[in-house]
Amino acid sequence: MKNKIMLTALLTGAVLTLSAQDVQSIVRSSRDRIQAETVSLRSRMVIRSRDGSTSERLIDQYSKDGPRGSRSVIVFQQPASVAGTRFLTMENPDGADDRWIFLPSLGRVRRIAVAEGSGSFMGTDFSYDDIASTSRRAELDTHTLLREEKLNGVACHVIQSIPKDSSYQYAKMIQWITKDNLITIKIECYDRRDTLVKTAEMSGIIEVQGRLPTTIMTMTTHAAGTSTTITNEITRYDDPIPESVFTTTFLETGRSR
Repeated sequence: MKNKIMLTALLTGAVLTLSAQDVQSIVRSSRDRIQAETVSLRSRMVIRSRDGSTSERLIDQYSKDGPRGSRSVIVFQQPASVAGTRFLTMENPDGADDRWIFLPSLGRVRRIAVAEGSGSFMGTDFSYDDIASTSRRAELDTHTLLREEKLNGVACHVIQSIPKDSSYQYAKMIQWITKDNLITIKIECYDRRDTLVKTAEMSGIIEVQGRLPTTIMTMTTHAAGTSTTITNEITRYDDPIPESVFTTTFLETGRSR
């Protein structure tokens, strides 16, 4: 029994002494594991308030890689109160992502300032930063392997990520990444007082065109007692998407050239 305990301790020590580069590679591989020129999604968004009441929104999302990084457009289709709202994110390798939103009630495109990153995205539990977090570059954070454990019966790397930019809305994130296929299935987000602010949980892993995406994501805001769940009802890879979709002109008109 003593030898078994010593062996376990040695193995655990080996796991926890992975280099920072190795841990960063795990995070990068998790975020980059879906290889596709384009991604087209139709999703249903369910917003749950503290009293348990819900409201729904139907959205389309189009993403495409470009010479300077990924681009993504979200188009609200239903209900009528938000239909026609369009949101564009363009990754910027030299700094913060560029973001614009078109609100039909204003009739114009508005740029989202970096300082607004923590603001609620269209009244949901997701912030503007959260919406872009799946493509967040691993190099923007310092990553440390905390431990390895099972979550819902699945062996995971548990990794702490601390943003290098102190102005980022979270002081640290702790994420559970499955060891077998490097899928991120849970992220805890903490503020500067080390208080757990939000938890994102991903599930519904199915095979689509040879890939294994998660199709359900729930973001819970703990202090407010609210949550927002996004369920991808249609997922397509490598469909042609015109470059003109990723422009402020498309945001304003809803039409691609």
